[in-house]
Amino acid sequence: MSAILGHNYIAGARSAAGTQKLQSRDANSGQALPFEFIQATQDEVNSAAEAAAAAYPTYRALPAEKRAEFLEAIADELDALGDDFVALVCQETALPAGRIQGERGRTSGQMRLFAKVLRRGDFYGARIDRALPERKPLPRPDLRQCRMGLGPVAVFGASNFPLAFSTAGGDTASALAAGCPVVFKAHSGHMATAEQVADAVLRAAEKTGMPKGVFNMIYGGGVGEWLVKHPAIQAVGFTGSLRGGRALCDMAAARPQPIPVFAEMSSINPVLVLPEALKARGDAIANELTASVVMGCGQFCTNPGMVIGIRSPEFSSFLERLTGFMSEQPAQTMLNASTLTSYAKGLEHMQAHPGINHLTGVAQDGNQARPQLFKADAQLLIDGDELLQEEVFGPTTVVVEVADKAELLRALHGLRGQLTATLIADEADLSAFADLTPVLEQKAGRLLLNGYPTGVEVCDSMVHGGPYPATSDSRGTSVGTLAIDRFLRPVCYQNFPEAVLPEALKNANPLGINRLVDGEMTRSAI
Repeated sequence: MSAILGHNYIAGARSAAGTQKLQSRDANSGQALPFEFIQATQDEVNSAAEAAAAAYPTYRALPAEKRAEFLEAIADELDALGDDFVALVCQETALPAGRIQGERGRTSGQMRLFAKVLRRGDFYGARIDRALPERKPLPRPDLRQCRMGLGPVAVFGASNFPLAFSTAGGDTASALAAGCPVVFKAHSGHMATAEQVADAVLRAAEKTGMPKGVFNMIYGGGVGEWLVKHPAIQAVGFTGSLRGGRALCDMAAARPQPIPVFAEMSSINPVLVLPEALKARGDAIANELTASVVMGCGQFCTNPGMVIGIRSPEFSSFLERLTGFMSEQPAQTMLNASTLTSYAKGLEHMQAHPGINHLTGVAQDGNQARPQLFKADAQLLIDGDELLQEEVFGPTTVVVEVADKAELLRALHGLRGQLTATLIADEADLSAFADLTPVLEQKAGRLLLNGYPTGVEVCDSMVHGGPYPATSDSRGTSVGTLAIDRFLRPVCYQNFPEAVLPEALKNANPLGINRLVDGEMTRSAI
């Protein structure tokens, strides 16, 4: 493991012009670790954005194969980080070594997956409509379209995934794959981890001959505003709180040149338990659901924060079992003191609400989060109660009992946008409640059947997004290969000669990719 300097990364070099110091801390004890980091000055933030802008023309023009080699080199460097690195991440986040090792594999796997995307070429979206000079009364010109990277991207690291949603996480991987240099804002909860990963990225950039400003990283609180407002930045990737994401959206929209913000923010991920499933396996569902709620101390953006069911003897029995299972769950250490404070405040708000009852859970005490279970009046959901729909980030969930199917549908219409919605159902339920799916399709980005949402597969088909406030733009995903779409834009070439067309649009199809040519999909030359 390389020595930790605590300096910002600008154009391949280190910079420490500021005087304000930030302290890394042990997540379990709260004690200071022997690592200090220098908060970036506004000039350094500007320099980082300008370095990314200077790298953009060269990096965007590289063949997709070269960018793929860069991503694979990053993956190799991440995999080479040793046990001392894993121990450091555990120290900063209180996450177990097995979780970190798995997350590192996911992070390097994302890089390799995007390398495959670059090689297969579908990200270009190549379309060709050849000239029709004989068309009357107006001839059609030769029109060709493909997609290219937007420009420098600002990426904000998440607290709960120090690798997979952080320095070299999905936003960084998809932006680099799209041909967009990155300026990364390190999360204060794992700054030493961020430095080790940034070193790995820069080693990969050096080995593969990337331009110096292809990856930059800054430290500090409040520096994100300078970054988002810098005119060189052309898009933002963010995973975090609704408050933080909305602030970035407002900043970006208020710029002289507004830019898109792809923010993943807040979701309660409702789980609907239907009658026949409860009759067949209510105890097992209660046990499985409890495990999902407390997994990783509830620190997943897909944590099931709401359970909805229809009043019946079976539902009453299920709720009794769920309460029992939740009462047996131990306290766990959260990512950092700030996360624990937010969790405690969220619980206080729930307990103070007249329409929400506390079912089980020991009062918060000490530096660990204690699991909690609540039950809310269904009318709160129907009326769109704000507090009921606010994510409480931690090991807790709220049960909503509805009177019948009609009230269930009204309650679902009251839901805000979600990352996930889950149906626990048997075959008879799917038939009797077939009209639930169209409603849930309007509410969530990923629908699950007889599974639990606290696992996000990284693949071509995954959607980790959804209507606001789950994300700021429901048309995108921050996990899976379609994440690259967020950082691409289409460009059309009219009557350009073959010699100056992008490779993806040349008649000979030198990249050998699928293209839409005169309305037909083909890999052939034309």
